[in-house]
Amino acid sequence: MEIVKLKPACKDYIWGGDLLKKWGKESESSTIAECWELSFNPSGPSVIASGKETGKLLMDVATKEDIGEVPASFAFFPVLIKLINSAANLSVQVHPSDEYALKNEGQFGKTEMWYVISAEPGCGLYVGFKQKTSPEEVASRIEDGTIMDILNFIEVKPGETYFIPSGTVHAIGKGVTVIEIQQNSTLTYRLYDYKRIGKDGKERELHVEKALKVLKYEPYERPDFQLPLVGSCPYFTSYRYQVDEKAKVEAKPFSFASITFLSGKGTVEGIPYRKGDTFFIPAGKIGHIDGTGDYVLTEVDR
Repeated sequence: MEIVKLKPACKDYIWGGDLLKKWGKESESSTIAECWELSFNPSGPSVIASGKETGKLLMDVATKEDIGEVPASFAFFPVLIKLINSAANLSVQVHPSDEYALKNEGQFGKTEMWYVISAEPGCGLYVGFKQKTSPEEVASRIEDGTIMDILNFIEVKPGETYFIPSGTVHAIGKGVTVIEIQQNSTLTYRLYDYKRIGKDGKERELHVEKALKVLKYEPYERPDFQLPLVGSCPYFTSYRYQVDEKAKVEAKPFSFASITFLSGKGTVEGIPYRKGDTFFIPAGKIGHIDGTGDYVLTEVDR
């Protein structure tokens, strides 16, 4: 297949903001929490938005050859890429490992990373615990509403990366916009949600018993990736690049590449882009960027 621009599946959750709509993302709602930019997930598949296959689902058009032999060797398309904008704190949650999830849930777990696009002053992320804790303390603090007191809060700046292995307690704070690159899974255990009421008029469901079984109770240690590398695991490898006028972007023979623009404007193979747009580059294909801006490139490495 040819290089194509993608239209995301947009999700409206109770904590979503209006920034992604200002970027041109389309939704019937007044707010958008998440845009699933590169998604083969049936809960929100991305749609081809350019060329002869416009309007079709990417997951229906891309062949194993387009995806590449390494990602195609997985039992599922391994990566899911989202843009996330928070007007309020997200729930405190944890994702299980593959081992636990396959044994107990019949699906894969989730490892993910966040690259910070923007953050309001004083805003940030909750990642891991401040110090070593225990299942008993965590359960007690969930019960009395003091769980936030032992979470590790990090005030963040644009350009920072936070890698979140499975088992790490985490929450995106209000006023933060990130690109989230994650294992292709929707499995989440929610520990705490500020007693918020969902759209059904009830407090949102918690999964405390399961969460306590998969949590890592040690303090968070942030991995040190050296630019242009911003994150890597078996399910995805991501880089941040900048283009000032012209650039060549190449998908390796063994993996597709996706690029999501964090700033700027221009064209990819003559197809216009602006901030927030994502393109799918089939394995072995070369594309040409004419324009400016920063972008994150994601592939599945050997």
